[in-house]
This record gives sequence, structure tokens and C-alpha cells, in this order.
Amino acid sequence: MIKAIRGFKDILPSEACIWQYVETISQKILRDYGFSELRLPIIEDTSLFVRSIGQDTDIVSKEMYTFPDRKNHSLTLRPEGTASVVRAFVEHKMYARDQYKKFYYLGPMFRYERPQAGRSRQFHQIGAEIFGLAEASVDAELLILVYDLFSKIGLPSITLSLNSVGCPACRPPYKKILQEYLQKDHATLCLDCQQRSEKNPLRVLDCKNDDCQDIISRAPTILEHLCPTCQHHQQEVERLLKLSNAPYQINHRLVRGLDYYTRTAFEVTFAGLGAQNAIAGGGRYDNLVEEFGGPPTPAIGFALGLERVVLALQGQGTIPPPSPSIFLAALGEKAREKAFLLLRSLRQKGFCIQMSYQDSSLKSQLKQANQQGAQFTLILGENELNNQRIIIKDMEHASQEEVALEDISEVLKNKFLPFLAKREIF
Repeated sequence: MIKAIRGFKDILPSEACIWQYVETISQKILRDYGFSELRLPIIEDTSLFVRSIGQDTDIVSKEMYTFPDRKNHSLTLRPEGTASVVRAFVEHKMYARDQYKKFYYLGPMFRYERPQAGRSRQFHQIGAEIFGLAEASVDAELLILVYDLFSKIGLPSITLSLNSVGCPACRPPYKKILQEYLQKDHATLCLDCQQRSEKNPLRVLDCKNDDCQDIISRAPTILEHLCPTCQHHQQEVERLLKLSNAPYQINHRLVRGLDYYTRTAFEVTFAGLGAQNAIAGGGRYDNLVEEFGGPPTPAIGFALGLERVVLALQGQGTIPPPSPSIFLAALGEKAREKAFLLLRSLRQKGFCIQMSYQDSSLKSQLKQANQQGAQFTLILGENELNNQRIIIKDMEHASQEEVALEDISEVLKNKFLPFLAKREIF
């Protein structure tokens, strides 16, 4: 038997409805905030990610799915979305049309990591990027968007961790200070961090190894070494978050795993997920567009991990209510023929409705309706058909009523209103 590749998971129908719920709410919130969808290719030129993410990051050095094509050109399955968005922004000269642009995307990403709960080798993200605006108010608005999004999804108890990673003016001096500090305890660091301290000392701050924790906790913080411009930007972001009653905490060790970030960096965690509790993250990257050949363009973005959001919803029992559905039970040849036509008529009016295509008893068809989770079953037999009537059975409350066949669409519409109200956007 052929099975799915390790780290690549089937999303079965019982779970897919939760994914659709998260995706639909996220897309609505993003559209309400003025974002337009951008659909991106899954495969990109390898140099795109080496150039943007950084040669010395774990993603590029250890985790990318990279392979040569038939002409021996190096291609990579995208490990994240921002680099692809920036590439599209520059390639299509979208900077020439408007003062600023807002995009969102969703889809699979690929990283070769050890599979575990909430971490697969094919994983899925919903992300958003803003180009052309450098103001701290944009950073604050994006973070407030994140709060609104998770609140609507059903995860209001998130923790937002915030930091600044400085800019090309103040980050190099801080890197040197950090490097000198780490050199004193170089032998105590784990092997990965010994290499990182030489090539990219900021990455040491993100290490989870117990041997490095005490050293990291005493390390000088970047907030103590920001230039005046970065310091003012950070203070303004914090002021606006406080003004909006959006809680946050400063995490001096938060640097994110990508080299392109400047100034604002943030991460969203959910306590119920254990060690892998990060469900979203992002930051500002004001120099990446220019590095890709575009004009100087400030930018900021974030992405959430769908697998972990779904796990969080399942863990706290926040399962979205099902889409209201109907089952049509027909008894007798003439009733089945009428039911077949009624099925199409009700679907054209927007109802989700199924019927049995086999000639079976009412008991059997009601069992099938229960298995499909139908809220209502319509029962049409020869007697009902002769009298131009139809029975509506409420499957939850085990009650039923008989109505005129010609009124069935309007009656169902009124019965479905409470279900639609619960689902808000559906």
C-alpha cells in the first residue's frame, strides 16, 4: 500500500470544514482592512530565498526542498511567502501604480523539519503584506488586525510578543556587542550557536537549547542599542497599541528566523499548544524591495500557520457550527421523480441539500440524514405529492410539520436564519 510521504498530511473532510472556517473568516477580515488577494507559484528560483532569508539561516542551510530542473537550474519549493510576494511586487512593477499596496495570500509552504504536532513538512499559511508605508501607525494597525482576526476565529486569548531588530544603522554595532558578549561563553554554547555567534549572532537569541538559556538571559538587549529613529518608531508602535487596548509584551530575545526584518518584529503564541505554541509572526522589512531591484519601499507583513490554528481550535473545543444542510427523503417512484427536480430547484436557491439515490425505506433514509448531519429532512411520499404538501422534520428536536410544496423554499429560508446568524459570515 502506498502511503503519504512522512511530514505530508491528508486533510480529511472532518477536518477540512475547520480549515475552511478559518480561511473564510481570515479572508473577510483581510478584505475589510483593504487587502487584495495575490496568488503565488509554489516553486521559485532558489536564489530568491537565499538572497532574502539569508544563507546562514536554518531555513536556507537545512530546511529547503531544493532540486535541479532538466536544465540544471536550481529550484525550491517555497519555504515562506514574503519573498515571493516581494518578487511579484517588483517583477510586475506594482510600485508604479499606487502610493501603497496591500496583499494577502494563502497556500502551502515546504520545509524539511522533524514532523510533530503542529509542524509538518508541507504546512499552510495565510499571510498579509503592506508596501509603501513606513509609519509606526501601520505597524500598530497590522497588529490590531491580528487581534481582530484571532478574536473572530475564536482564539481571543493570544499573547503578542514584540521587539525591534533595529535597522542597518544600529543593528551592526549591536551585533558586534552581542558577538563580544557571546565570545566569553563560547565553549558553553551548543554547537549550532557556536557557529551562529560567528556568522549571525542574533540567531543565538532564538535558541531553545538549555545550555544556551542562561547565557541568552544575561545578554545585552537590542532595545538598549537602537538608534534614535528606531527607538522613536518602537515607542510610537507601543503607544498606539496601548491607546487601542491591544495587550502586548516585550520579548528582548525575539528576532524571528529571517534576515530581512528591520525594526518591528512580533510573534503570536497560544498557550494550549505546548512547546510549538507560535501561531503567527511577522515584522517590518524596509530594505527587501530595493534588494530585489525595486525602488526603496518600506514594507511590513505577517503570516499565521493554519495547522497550529486548527489545533488550537480543536484543543479548546472551539469547533465552528456546521453549514446548515437538508436531506430529502422520497418514497415511491413518482415522489422520487418530483424530489429529483426539487433537489435542483432548492440548490439553485442556495440551499445545501442531498437525497438518497437508492429506493430505500423512510427509516433507512432518516438514518442517512443523521449520518450526514442534516438539520432538516424533507419527506415526500405519494400522499404528500397528491396533496401538493411536504413534511419538514427537525432532526435535532425530533419535531415535524407539513407545509405546502410551493412554499417550501420560503419556509426553509426562515428556518435557516438562526443557523446563518450563528455563523455570521456564512
